[in-house]
Parts: sequence; structure tokens; C-alpha cells
Amino acid sequence: MTTAVWTTMTEIILQYTGLWPTAFFTIVALMVVTYKVVCGMFFSADDFVPIKRQPLHLGDMTEEELRAYNGSDSEKPLLMAIKGKIYDVSTSKMFYGPGGSYAMFAGRDASRALAQLSFKPEDINGNLEGLSDAQLEILQDWEYKFMDKYAQVGQLVPKKTPTENKAEEESVWDRTSAEGIKSRYAAGE
Repeated sequence: MTTAVWTTMTEIILQYTGLWPTAFFTIVALMVVTYKVVCGMFFSADDFVPIKRQPLHLGDMTEEELRAYNGSDSEKPLLMAIKGKIYDVSTSKMFYGPGGSYAMFAGRDASRALAQLSFKPEDINGNLEGLSDAQLEILQDWEYKFMDKYAQVGQLVPKKTPTENKAEEESVWDRTSAEGIKSRYAAGE
């Protein structure tokens, strides 16, 4: 069988190129080597490295705001929190993106689930109460892995209550009103 294939290939190469197979393959090998040498002179391997997107520092955000970064919007980075620290896991989209094995952790604080090595939806939260020392050690290992591999882009903060929001709005209103009054007196109105 192999001799029949070799004979057929020899006849085809001789018929179309006019060269014996050894000469044909020598010329092809020289062309490949020449191509590699010429490309190496003009292009370096660094020219083909994909450009990494610099992570944005998003600052403080609530768990509700974090959920918007779960991979459902391809324009937004993939974020995940451990122990209240938010990390950009966009470089591991195959794991944390839609369809990935850890996709359920994206856009969430997964501290408890990671500590318990659990994929249960009820464990995907930041509550560390009741965890054993061994589980806290596992969580610490996860945190070190994330610190080494991913950029921290923010911090989780508790959700503001409506009274806190109103107090903040009033203090901003008071400051702007006071500044307006000061500027009027300074202008002589």
C-alpha cells in the first residue's frame, strides 16, 4: 500500500514539476527555511503578541453594581470578588465567562463558595460566618492566587440605605448652597 502511494506521488511530482521527488522536497525545504529567515529579520515574535487591556480601577461598588460585570455584556470587564476585594478576571474568560466552569462566580462575591469548594448557588456570597479554620485557610489560598494572577480593581461596600442616600444628597445641597451664597457676597450682590 505505501509503495503504491509513494509510486503515485513520485509520478505526480515528476509529471507536474519535471523534478525528481528528492529535488522537489529539497527545494520546498529550502523555501521554508528562507521564509523563516527572512521573516525573522523583519518581524519579531513580539509583533504578534496580543495587546493586553489595562484593567480599569473601578473603585468602591455594591454587590448589586458588581452583578453587572458577570460577562453578559461583552463591553464590560469580567469581575469577581473575594473577601470584599474586586478582581478583573477578564483574562480567564474561558473559566469565568458565560459557559465557563466558574461562570456562576462572575459578578459576585464568591468567598464562601471558594472556602467551601462549593458550586451551590446559596454558597455564592461573601458571608464568612461559621467557616472552619481549614476553610478560611483554603479561602486565603484562593485570595493569594487571585492577588498574583489578577488586578484588583475595586472594593465591595455595603448597600446604602435610603436615609444615607438622602443625607448625602442634603449635604451636597448644603455645600453648593453655601458656596453660592459665599460667591454672591464676594461679588457684592
